[in-house]
Amino acid sequence: MNINDAKNSNSIVFKMSVPIFIELLLQMLVGNIDQIMIGHFNEASVGAIGNANLIINLIIIVLSVMSVSSTVLISRYMGAKNTEKISEVFNASIIMLVFTSIIITVLILLFSGPILHWIQVPEIIFSETKIYLLIVGLFTIVLGLYMTFAAALRSYALMKEVVTASLAMNILNIIGNMILIKGFYLIPALGVKGAAISTIISKIVGLGVVIYIFRRKTDIEISKKYFVSFPKQTIKNLLHIGVPSALEELSYNLSQTAIMRFVNIFGTMVITTKVYCSILANFAYIYSIAISQASQIVVSYLVGLFNLKLASKRVWASLFVSMVISLSITLFLYIFSDNIFGIFTKNPEILSLGKKIIFVEFFLEIGRSINIVMVRCLIAVEDVKFPAYMCIFSAWTFGVGFGYIFGVIMDMGLVGIWIGMAMDECIRGTLLILRFRSLGWTKKVHNKRKEEKCIQNHKL
Repeated sequence: MNINDAKNSNSIVFKMSVPIFIELLLQMLVGNIDQIMIGHFNEASVGAIGNANLIINLIIIVLSVMSVSSTVLISRYMGAKNTEKISEVFNASIIMLVFTSIIITVLILLFSGPILHWIQVPEIIFSETKIYLLIVGLFTIVLGLYMTFAAALRSYALMKEVVTASLAMNILNIIGNMILIKGFYLIPALGVKGAAISTIISKIVGLGVVIYIFRRKTDIEISKKYFVSFPKQTIKNLLHIGVPSALEELSYNLSQTAIMRFVNIFGTMVITTKVYCSILANFAYIYSIAISQASQIVVSYLVGLFNLKLASKRVWASLFVSMVISLSITLFLYIFSDNIFGIFTKNPEILSLGKKIIFVEFFLEIGRSINIVMVRCLIAVEDVKFPAYMCIFSAWTFGVGFGYIFGVIMDMGLVGIWIGMAMDECIRGTLLILRFRSLGWTKKVHNKRKEEKCIQNHKL
């Protein structure tokens, strides 16, 4: 990566964001394809996978501590031309991943039932939800390893190669669903269980592909010397970035789990509508995630070069593009909502409620497109705690609190819940913009640079 000016920065971010977008789209389809294909087999089962994915998403967020942290640090050390530190960061991430995956797997085995009861999963889909969660959750380490290796490949700007892995996963998942959900010759119809098995098989193959690419395309060394010496300072640096960012995402998704608890009160029709609306919303903000990841890599690299002025320009440019694309897609979804929802269902109640939700979604995406970009970029410039604090405050006060007031107490149903979520995103987005404009993050970068120089001089 070679960034000399703002124009070059724009070009690099665009070239990186497109394959990341494709990769994210393919990854998203792995979970959403399960819901779409199971919907043609049994519409009520859509809610089962939707509820299970709420918990699985929480697991993915915990694992993202390693992937987000390693992406930032590897990109930064690439900017500083420190190859030894790059390998140390990656191996430290693997150590953290194995330890975390074991804990998560044990927790799923012991507490999957109580958790699903807490979010009030209806009895009609409870057993299917638990089966899907157990099967996918038992392979937590596969999910984490894939994320960690893919993060390293992105830091090396090997986005096209990661897309290859995602494409392989999706093709296998679709084929597996076709065979296992409805049955094929001697293979019985497994329904939700088949969708879960297909998902895991596709993830294992995807992991194999990224490991193969990693060994061929990067110079990162995986060595037992890092496990023996146990790089405490590097793990501390990973946790310094990862824990607040994971806390931010974890808090947000826990709030979404609480919101799903409200949605489950209204029955399977509303649950199914919520799942379909969430799938469509993913398409609205997925490029925001792509450009935020590309920007985070570039901003981290620029921080490594200590070019803070260009880093700031990069953030504002990415924010503008994110909002324009996200809102354009949401407007398209609203105009053609009946046709788009018609892909999933012909139920007139779902079609009517879905259109109302997409209207509110337009306002929600204004805030969400800001949050996605700002959080990633604030993490890249060492301002990691503020986004977490704001998410905890806003998501639970407005998303959960006002969602409950509007949706349940005022009996506005799913529309009221969505209004609360929109309030959360817009208020939080405003606060993050004000935070970045204050330029307090520049002091954090300066302090971190002084600290690293002191550590290096001490070693010498």
